[in-house]
Amino acid sequence: MNAKVIGIFCLLIVLCLIMSIFAGDTFLTPFNLENLVRRTSMYAIIGIGVAFVIITGGIDLSIGSIIAVMGVLLAKFLAVGYAPVDFRPIEQVHGEQQEIIFKGDITQFEIGDDVRFFGGRRARSAMVTITGIEQDEDYTAPDGRTFPATRVSIDKPLTADDRYGQIASVTRIAAVERDTESEQATVTLVGRHEELARRDQIFFYGPEDGQTRATVEHVELLDDRTRLRVDREIALVDDTWLTIPHQRKQTMSIPMALGSVMGIGMFLGLLHGLLVAKMNIQPFVVTLCGLLIYRGAARWLVDDQTVGFGSEYHNSLTPLARGKLPLWETAEGVTLGLPYPALILLGVGVLAAIFLNKTIWGRYMLATGRNEEAARFSGINTGGVIILAYVICTALAALGGILFALDTNSVAPSSHGFFFELYAIAAAVLGGCSLRGGEGGILGVVIAAAVLRVLHNMINLLGLGDTLEWAVIGAVILAGVMADELVKRYAAKRRTAKRSAAQTPEAEPAGVG
Repeated sequence: MNAKVIGIFCLLIVLCLIMSIFAGDTFLTPFNLENLVRRTSMYAIIGIGVAFVIITGGIDLSIGSIIAVMGVLLAKFLAVGYAPVDFRPIEQVHGEQQEIIFKGDITQFEIGDDVRFFGGRRARSAMVTITGIEQDEDYTAPDGRTFPATRVSIDKPLTADDRYGQIASVTRIAAVERDTESEQATVTLVGRHEELARRDQIFFYGPEDGQTRATVEHVELLDDRTRLRVDREIALVDDTWLTIPHQRKQTMSIPMALGSVMGIGMFLGLLHGLLVAKMNIQPFVVTLCGLLIYRGAARWLVDDQTVGFGSEYHNSLTPLARGKLPLWETAEGVTLGLPYPALILLGVGVLAAIFLNKTIWGRYMLATGRNEEAARFSGINTGGVIILAYVICTALAALGGILFALDTNSVAPSSHGFFFELYAIAAAVLGGCSLRGGEGGILGVVIAAAVLRVLHNMINLLGLGDTLEWAVIGAVILAGVMADELVKRYAAKRRTAKRSAAQTPEAEPAGVG
């Protein structure tokens, strides 16, 4: 542990002592400590990534925007929709003629079936009954296309003609049982619905245009009935209502979504590295452009709307960021635990420290940062080293993006991850990484991230105002750079003095008269 790490660790201890004295009743609560460790771990992860780039003599200003776009992509990859179990797309609607046109033949609907019509562009809907089905082998669409079609007559007119949309089969309710204590209900549907499973949804439609829905928690198949336990009491629903079962559709599985986000993050790092190492574009320019491009892409992907995960992954994925490993229980009965992001940081930190200090590639990174030209002449593939550093940086930024998105449970693309690159750079610089390159370590970055979060916590708990936080971060970065410069000047002076002393010949002994 060098002098810089010892110094920043002492600063962390002093800050914690100050907070314990002046805000101990709130600072030392299990909730605050757990939240402090959780957020510190997330910022330390992205700080470690930036440290690798800084060690090679580069910089990455796009971290915050990468976190935003990775959060947006994760939300889109894990997006969940619900589609009717039995439905058919519509080719054309003739509203006044009470007729719906389908392309090709239909087999799932019969005369007398109750169906619900969902209009396309006008977002209309209506409960109708099929009164007739007729085949038309040479139907001509309004756009001139000719194809075999099926004309379905319905029992009531629709408000206007439309294209697109769908109709879905309607299921009748045989019985409803409610459990007021658990605020749940058991609904018995007519017919066997083998396609239904837990987490699907049931939409209920009342005779007076009432609507509600519930999520399926258990399915039991009977001879000609299907019993469903749903998560709500559905107080107004009875056997006069109709239902449309909807199956849950998830865009990607959780492993595939996480792997895709990490893969995209690494690809962005590869792109950064190639532009810096192979095209000799300044890292500042490359990553500044990335900051703008990725933020714009994140906003465009979701039309600048906030996206989230809701309660879909409350028990499966969210604990990755919000869960904790219980350690002990306080006298007040509150469980104090170690947040899971801290365990992730532990793994990332150990691997990063081994890579940097115990592998040849880590030594190559340090050599490249100290003097890239000398490293190249000594046989080091400096281009590959720089590319690897950027890949590691964006991979850890993608991991941070996953954790931050799950921690907040939503992503606002215009503000999510805003200025997080400053936290990462500040943690790296304050933790001992020289902006000149060729110097740095992992432990110092982790401790520096803790210092920044304790400072943030101090500002909030002491009521100093959130706006002061950016001034503190700016002062921290400036202080780190100034300290690095002063240390280097002092070291250079000492080396010069030693060199001069070694080159000065010893004085001749005085002659004896």
